Amino acid sequence: MKKVSWKWLITFSVLLLLVFSVACAPDEAPVGEDDDESEESSGESEDNTSSDGEISGELEIQYFVGGYGDSWWKEVIGDFKDEYPDVEIVEHAGPNINDEMRSRWVSGDPPDVVYIDGAGSSETQMVEDGQLMNLTDWAGEIELEDGSSLVDSFIAEPATYDGELYSLPLVFDTWGTWYDMAWFDEGGYEVPSDFESFMSTMGDIQDSEDIAPFVTTGQHPYYFLRGMLYPAFGAQGGNELLEDVITGAEGAWSSDEVAEVMNKVADMQEAGYIDSDFGAYNHTQSQMNFLLHDNAFIPVGFWLPNEMSGDTPEDFQYGFIPSPMNDAGEPMAIVPDLRPLAIAEEAENPEAAKAFVDFVFTREYAQLFSEHTGAIMNVEGVDLSASDEVPEYLIEANEMINDPEQVQIYHKPHPMSSDLETPISNALVSLMLGNITVEEFAEEAEAAAEEYRGE
Repeated sequence: MKKVSWKWLITFSVLLLLVFSVACAPDEAPVGEDDDESEESSGESEDNTSSDGEISGELEIQYFVGGYGDSWWKEVIGDFKDEYPDVEIVEHAGPNINDEMRSRWVSGDPPDVVYIDGAGSSETQMVEDGQLMNLTDWAGEIELEDGSSLVDSFIAEPATYDGELYSLPLVFDTWGTWYDMAWFDEGGYEVPSDFESFMSTMGDIQDSEDIAPFVTTGQHPYYFLRGMLYPAFGAQGGNELLEDVITGAEGAWSSDEVAEVMNKVADMQEAGYIDSDFGAYNHTQSQMNFLLHDNAFIPVGFWLPNEMSGDTPEDFQYGFIPSPMNDAGEPMAIVPDLRPLAIAEEAENPEAAKAFVDFVFTREYAQLFSEHTGAIMNVEGVDLSASDEVPEYLIEANEMINDPEQVQIYHKPHPMSSDLETPISNALVSLMLGNITVEEFAEEAEAAAEEYRGE
């Protein structure tokens, strides 16, 4: 056998290092790991990169399909496949996907990327359970197509847990109160701007139409909690009160500020304005009743028109206002309800997962999101009026939300944990049915918060 020169071996080794450095440069493929993570996952990196160093391997994506539909996801995933042909994407999607995938999360075999939305999902719970990757350092490296920093370009800031990021907010939604503009114009009903005018309009509708003017879903009472109470708490006590009720701070749910809000709910119930059958309704039934004018107001997010597009009467004209729980003379209040993308802590292909998350956040896809879904992606600097495909109600709502004279925006620190939200919601339904008093609600809520805190 011919003896190999040691000088040739050294030269060959240097060339290999140079090739590897070019293949992994930021312009060629996203850099995902810090030094410690790179050492720990070096074996996975070899399995999920092709021979030329590009992102490759199987990428599992879980996304909930609800009111926003899935057409935007299909387009984005298709474009990602074109950009990264060595990646095989496995989609886990549907209206029940959170329940269907639960066993995989519990068993430590999660998908790589997860869009956290829909019943059965809780970002806070996933963070508390150690299921999501810490994205704090990596997120600061992501840039939009014009080179601007993504984390500096969010409309609403992402949720943080002790100052750390575990998700990036993809969807900027906000709960509000919907009505039929055409029906209101025909009946001469005032569009409310505060709680006093809200009660007055509901009284007029009840007298004229012989209906309970307000409906929500009792099977998913977080619709009322997030859609009506969160903005009311913001208007009553600002971000501090919002944080206290969401984190279950001692005394928050029995405070005077919360009692002021809950007394308004009791006033609605005692006046007969809340549909007495709401406890049995799921979200679809309550929305159908609203479209059929069995009720006049409903608290839902921006996905409502898209979700109910196949059932909306031809002459129905969607109108949206921030939920009118504020006092007269005060701006209306909204609390952004962010729907995030996250990467599993135990992702099998973290490099491809980070490439996908990076790929999704562009202003181009933000405009497409509004066209596909009738909602807003959480990226500023997108001119929705420039597209004929964006619905008029969304353009008007966007303008109103960004007018500080009309609307005050409050921010929650992160979503409420399901361990606290579930018992709070159960007590809320009892109050709205008239089965307990405001004082009894406060006692039940405080007990739930104490248990959540582990005391």
